[in-house]
Formats: sequence, C-alpha cells, structure tokens
Amino acid sequence: MSTSDGRYFSFDGHPIATDGERSIAAALLDAGIRSWRTTRVNGRPRGVFCGIGVCFDCLVRINGTPDQRACLVTARPGDVVESEDVVKTRDVVETRDLVKTRDLVETEDGGTSA
Repeated sequence: MSTSDGRYFSFDGHPIATDGERSIAAALLDAGIRSWRTTRVNGRPRGVFCGIGVCFDCLVRINGTPDQRACLVTARPGDVVESEDVVKTRDVVETRDLVKTRDLVETEDGGTSA
C-alpha cells in the first residue's frame, strides 16, 4: 500500500484507504483511528465530536495547511494529512535546533560559548 496508487492518502506517514468521496474523519474512523489531536490544557484525546464542523475537535494539517476540519474535507488520494501531535513534535525539534543556534553568545574575549 502506498499513497501513489490512487486509493490512499497519508496520515502521519501511514497510508489510509479512501474512496475519494468521504471525509478525512470518516476514512480515519474506518481505519480504526478514533483520535488524532490532544487538548492544549489537559492533553486529552480528540477526534470527531459533532461531525459537522462546529466543534473544531477534529483539526488536522492537510497538505501543509493547518487547522483544517477533518469532518468537512474530502479525503483525496495523495493528500498528506498530519495530526496535531506530529506537527507539534516536528515544531519542537525545529525550535530546539533554532534555540541551539541562538544559544551561542559572544564572550568578552570575542569568542562564542553555548
């Protein structure tokens, strides 16, 4: 199974079957995936709640565009869908790399230190 054969989209790097007619949320539920993000405060799992785009519990990143409601967007073959947790993990790694570069400060003798 791969996303290039026209029947799958990628979710956090894994192929998920799609018929090209149902929502991303429906395809994820069919694949046994019940939650794909966590709440900011308590880290509680979230997925589909209302199924009509009102509650915003099903947010994902689709083809690089953040904050898309999985219950409203049709799952198209070849799409790249990422959960909030995967995006957060990647952002933390990128932020740590940035912090490492910025942590180099000039010392009194003209050198740099971490």
